[in-house]
Amino acid sequence: MNNNLLFAIDLNTEEIIVSDSPKGSTKINFIERLSRQDNDILYNAVVTLTCITNTPNFDITIFKAMDKVCQMIYNKHKGTI
Repeated sequence: MNNNLLFAIDLNTEEIIVSDSPKGSTKINFIERLSRQDNDILYNAVVTLTCITNTPNFDITIFKAMDKVCQMIYNKHKGTI
């Protein structure tokens, strides 16, 4: 896959927003919204990913590792790994 998955949390609806973006592009394509009940583990992983971005001592290595975890959980959820 040449696209990078992007994750966000909608706190009002407790949904994971999944999008992708082709490498080298600024275009973002919406994929789907997943309810927290559909995959609580992914929801919590994306919350953690979001928390990492909001820390004053942001560490890109930790962010990339957590992003990989989110990608893996989502791909497993979709049955693509």
